Amino acid sequence: MTFNFTVSPSFPNERISDWYIFNTWLQRALSLPIHLELYDSFGTQRAAIAEGKVDIIYANPFDASLLVREKGFRAIARPEGQPDEMVVITAAESPFKEIPDLKPGARVACSDDPSVNTVGRILLEPADLNAANTVEHRRETYIQVAREILRGEADVGFLPVEAFEALSSIVRRDLRVLVTSQLHVIHHVFLIGPALSPHAEQITQLLLSMHDTDKGRGILEALGARSWQAVQHEDVEFMIDIISTLTQ
Repeated sequence: MTFNFTVSPSFPNERISDWYIFNTWLQRALSLPIHLELYDSFGTQRAAIAEGKVDIIYANPFDASLLVREKGFRAIARPEGQPDEMVVITAAESPFKEIPDLKPGARVACSDDPSVNTVGRILLEPADLNAANTVEHRRETYIQVAREILRGEADVGFLPVEAFEALSSIVRRDLRVLVTSQLHVIHHVFLIGPALSPHAEQITQLLLSMHDTDKGRGILEALGARSWQAVQHEDVEFMIDIISTLTQ
């Protein structure tokens, strides 16, 4: 039996090859047949999840909620370091200096990342803005979101902090961060599905010790991580409760 592995589409495109390298390392270390399938949108990935085509996933916090509570997945690890945060950006020459400066009719550039968009909408609330009184420009990549701002085709954009920091210094120079989220408690997490439950301990220990070897550290660095940390069930449940509150 081949197990299917996928990754939240929120990662930068330049890391596609690094995830394939990680998958090769993973299946060799586990001596298990693991196939990596990357999806170009959250919608297509969720369709695959609904069809039972995913056995192991590095998931964004919102999809983790669905997988744990409705699909029987188990969270086993998350990256060490900072939690997932996002920024609302505008052009450096924009007249908007802070969120309350924005007005109804504002054009909002975003991807289809549910985590980033939900938090972004919450950060716009001080300006009394919502989906009904703004114009959404949905784009496929974070680069396209930044380009919308730079071209003056959108007033603000939503980006993960990681994606913003991955932009070139020249691009960042022409952008301004209006606000950064400070949730502190939501993270991407590694999840395994029921089919991999017999291998849960083996996979968990492999990830937690990955940084102990030169090869493992090199792969982690390419993915933008230092190491994996163990995830406790109660921590995952707390994160899911926070997300549920945000989406109500």
